[in-house]
Amino acid sequence: MRFSLRLNNDLLPSAYIALAQAAEAAGFDQFWVSNDLFLRSDIPILTAVAMATECIHVGTGILNPYTIHPAEMAMLAATMDEISGNRFLLGVAAGAGDFLEWVGLEQTNPLAATRETIQAVRGLLAGERVALAGRFLRWNEEAYLRFAAPRVTPIYLGAMGPKMLALAGEQADGVLPLLFPPEHYFNVRPLVDRGEAKRNSQLAPLDFAACIWVSLSEDRAAARRVLAQKIAYYGQSLGPLILEQLGLVREDFAEIERAFHGENDEEKAIGLVDERMLRIGIVGGPNDVIERLEPLVAAGATHLSFGPPLGPEPLEAVALLGQVIEHFRTR
Repeated sequence: MRFSLRLNNDLLPSAYIALAQAAEAAGFDQFWVSNDLFLRSDIPILTAVAMATECIHVGTGILNPYTIHPAEMAMLAATMDEISGNRFLLGVAAGAGDFLEWVGLEQTNPLAATRETIQAVRGLLAGERVALAGRFLRWNEEAYLRFAAPRVTPIYLGAMGPKMLALAGEQADGVLPLLFPPEHYFNVRPLVDRGEAKRNSQLAPLDFAACIWVSLSEDRAAARRVLAQKIAYYGQSLGPLILEQLGLVREDFAEIERAFHGENDEEKAIGLVDERMLRIGIVGGPNDVIERLEPLVAAGATHLSFGPPLGPEPLEAVALLGQVIEHFRTR
């Protein structure tokens, strides 16, 4: 079994160092930090984390080719591998169209953009001169790294829709599907498998990270509030497959979105999050997590990835998740 921790990029840099060290001690294999717009940049955060840890892998989740050019992604990946001793993981995705609109960018041809990004970054890291004339990327053979990358950094694809999930199975080294709720695994796995059927045999086996949201604490009410805050912030960007699993439609989040992003009234938005929406993640303690995830592991899940908000006290949540890791590694 493999385990990873995922965090939003909304904390002070020092907090990530403490959390990464705690995660390494608790037995986590990977430590991911997001790069959402207008929050803290994750690359300097991950640089600090890599220098303060010994064996845990660090990943950016995710970079998108609309705001960071794939050439720069390759530069970042190679440099981060030099710094970390080949512990860097490059998370890539097309990003959320709603958030890209904040900076006047249109999410054109997301599937082609993602496919071409994976191919271009791999080629650059392998030392190739990458001449491209695609739907998204166009550059000549002067596009090559002027230094030798330590390796071809593993590329993990953040995917939610059917076509992107299939692309992950076909092209990526790993896939980071958001399983809202965790039971969404049973819908997502066949879509990834469809892509894997076309996978190049020279690629390593795909690392399927079952990405879930948890909020753990001895104080269940506090844990509930923290998860509700994340749902209020991100709910409007959830895809149709996820909403269908929860028995929801996008319009169910309209009033929450108005309160959070329109009226700037976070407390009102949190109060509007109902029990159906909370099923997106898991609230409670280690036993609650184990109970929800046992069916996934029984069905073949080999990588459990725990994401924000984690809980009102993230360090406490990491310690509690250590019990979950112990359970599944010793079962």
